[in-house]
Amino acid sequence: MSRRPSHPVRTIAAAAAALAAVGGLTAAATPASAHAPAHPGAHHVLLLSVDGLHQSDLAWYTARHPHSALARLAGGGVEYTHAATTNPSDSFPGMVGQLTGGDPGTTGVYYDDTYSSALLPAGTTHCAGVKPGVEVDLTEDLDKNKDSIDAGQGLSGLPGSILQMTGDPTRLIDPSKLPVDPKTCRPLYPHSYLRVNTVFEVARTAGLRTAWSDKHAAYDILDGPSGKGIQDLFAPEINSAATGYAAGEDWTKDNAATQQYDGYKVRAVLNEIDGYDHSRTHEVGTPAVFGMNFQSVSTAQKLPASDGLTGGYQAKGVPGPLLAKSLDFVDQQVGALLTELRKRHLDGSTTVVLSAKHGQSPTDPKALTRIDDGPLLDGLNAAWKSAHPGAADLVAHAVDDDAMLLWLTDRSQAAADFAKAYLLARSGTGNGIDGKARPFTASGLKTLYAGASAARYFHTRPGDSRVPDLVGISQYGVVYTGGKGKIAEHGGAHADDLDVPLVVAGAGTPRGVRVDGPVHTTQIAPTILRLLGLDPRKLEAVRIEHTRVLPVR
Repeated sequence: MSRRPSHPVRTIAAAAAALAAVGGLTAAATPASAHAPAHPGAHHVLLLSVDGLHQSDLAWYTARHPHSALARLAGGGVEYTHAATTNPSDSFPGMVGQLTGGDPGTTGVYYDDTYSSALLPAGTTHCAGVKPGVEVDLTEDLDKNKDSIDAGQGLSGLPGSILQMTGDPTRLIDPSKLPVDPKTCRPLYPHSYLRVNTVFEVARTAGLRTAWSDKHAAYDILDGPSGKGIQDLFAPEINSAATGYAAGEDWTKDNAATQQYDGYKVRAVLNEIDGYDHSRTHEVGTPAVFGMNFQSVSTAQKLPASDGLTGGYQAKGVPGPLLAKSLDFVDQQVGALLTELRKRHLDGSTTVVLSAKHGQSPTDPKALTRIDDGPLLDGLNAAWKSAHPGAADLVAHAVDDDAMLLWLTDRSQAAADFAKAYLLARSGTGNGIDGKARPFTASGLKTLYAGASAARYFHTRPGDSRVPDLVGISQYGVVYTGGKGKIAEHGGAHADDLDVPLVVAGAGTPRGVRVDGPVHTTQIAPTILRLLGLDPRKLEAVRIEHTRVLPVR
């Protein structure tokens, strides 16, 4: 544990003394079973997820901008330099992990688009005798109108009127698109799909106010199984048509559009800091737990170019011009939030947590190998049917970004082994950062877990209805895409996917401390509760996984 380099270096003893002074922060994470503090270290916790941001990006930026808001935030609190997000490193398991304390094997949430062998197809109304097995889609496809930023609410004057969007996005989810629970024969909303409770639910039970802003109505999942965790959930649809930009493009296809989109959520959080709901219509008090995600960094990493600037990285870990501009944008917005907290005299009672749902891979442009996974999966299905005349396709569902997750129609170990052998024997030609042909072997995979070994990889039991039947760890630099429109992705298990920033600063924390030991973003959840004076063991995932509180108090 050490002080940030821009300040005089503390000795370990001096750092320990400072930690003790703010309530017992130690170099080792505190067990969640420890008694919660009699008095909260904070009255408010503001959680910010800068999707795609790596710890190396934060270090690069703050070194070059030592007086920036991000530098002040990192230097003014506890910076964890070896934090890892969930695996798979997708938005949904990443955010769910931060707010439940659990990994996918516990929460049951592996990706934003997965499969369950226990649920029934959407639209099922008579459930007796219906064969289970269905895609579980947590994307914009659930919206009543996925082409509108209000997800189908029908507001006029969009996008300028978007802050008038409802704080109850379940009203904007089309139930006919939801999987059906065979036990009730009713559509299963995202919040009911989650297997464990959330920080928001624990806070609500304690009588505290909650709010959140994110990118799809399906983030209703953060409400938790009760469906009542978040009192004000602002979820403008990021994959809707971006008004004022090229026809047919959503808010992620132009980085300027993404920044505009993120700006709406920042305005919502500013309103909440001021004590209003996200729309600034009702004065309700500043939430105890609230926050948002930023998408601007993620799109700047993935787009080959936007707004006349080259996207991604110039060299290994060196942000290119578009990404550097996006980091400037996020810094300005974080600065606006911190300024508003000071303006409202809330800085002394608010802890800010900065992290990311996921990283992005590769950060070395020379390593990029784009592979079209379609022919690989088509070939696997054809080989299976050739070997098993009369059989249906073997692949029930696939999610391939920079990892490969497959759910099979035949869940036997023999079928999983068949798929593994086939995929590891495939070679072909993809394309690199320059668009030129680039050969690949083993379907672009480094390791492939199949059947029981895939379940063990996620620390769950074989045969679990949600766990993938195959989990492929790609070779570094592989991105599964059919075109040349992406130069990076997430979801995989490389350091570029997993190594995210984690900063805890403000009320209840010391200043200028750096923790270099490994921590996990699932530790954010029990830490939030501890900061608020609540018992972290009220979280079911914390009890199951023994998730420890970060060394903050």
